[in-house]
Amino acid sequence: MNATQLKTVDMHGIGAILVDTGRLNFESAAKILAEQKKGNLRFGEAGIKLGLLDQSDIDFALARQFDYQYLNRNDQSIAEEVIAAFNPFSPIVEQLRAVRTQLMLRWFDADISHKSLAIVSPSTGEGRSFIAANLAVVFSQLGERTLLIDADLRHPRQHQLFKVNNSAGLSAILSGRAQPDAAFKINSLRGLTVLPAGTCPPNPQELLSRDTFTSLLIQYSESFDVIIIDTPASDKSADAQTISARAGASLLVASKNFTLVTALKKLAVNLEHTGVSVVGSLLNEI
Repeated sequence: MNATQLKTVDMHGIGAILVDTGRLNFESAAKILAEQKKGNLRFGEAGIKLGLLDQSDIDFALARQFDYQYLNRNDQSIAEEVIAAFNPFSPIVEQLRAVRTQLMLRWFDADISHKSLAIVSPSTGEGRSFIAANLAVVFSQLGERTLLIDADLRHPRQHQLFKVNNSAGLSAILSGRAQPDAAFKINSLRGLTVLPAGTCPPNPQELLSRDTFTSLLIQYSESFDVIIIDTPASDKSADAQTISARAGASLLVASKNFTLVTALKKLAVNLEHTGVSVVGSLLNEI
């Protein structure tokens, strides 16, 4: 069977998807087709029986069939830490989807003032950037027009995770040196846009306190359904509280066996005193 014949036989099936994405070669696909007919099996079942496919291959093809986007495990356009982009069937990502559901019920709605959410935590190393990046991905996979803003103007990471240019970003927009369209569309994940922090300025608190930031979020709220904002550690500066006040709501992140309960409670109280809705907390075990 040649390549043309194979594509004709299995053009709309799992086999064609796996061949087109490089997970399966034509010779192996032909063997699976033969085994499929011989044993009256599904294509995936036959592939697994022959040892030519595994369950992750089947999950990948089914996701493509149902227009649920995620990346090939060999794709290097995004860092592996963004696990929701590569392994949406992992327990961690399942938990993030549960968080997504809660956030849709508790905060995100058609109200333009309920479009932004700051991801905050007391100190460094608690996983704010990891949670922000992966939450943004799972929202985009739901079909929501999602914007991820890196508002950590001290130690930004989102440009590293999504491998975008960080020469212009939020800091440049807030200082009047760039336009809101400095954000990058992530072509491999339809519906996701990332605005990096940009050059680390000498006056991050002052920039974030400007009315320009509030106006920017309002402008973005007209084009996006969900805006996730990464923030600096709250024990290092007042940036996180300023960002949260602009967003209107925050999600608290704590790290297992690391974050102090007293520090988390203090942060929650401080945010509530400034009128921020604390929509929930998340325990990061990674």
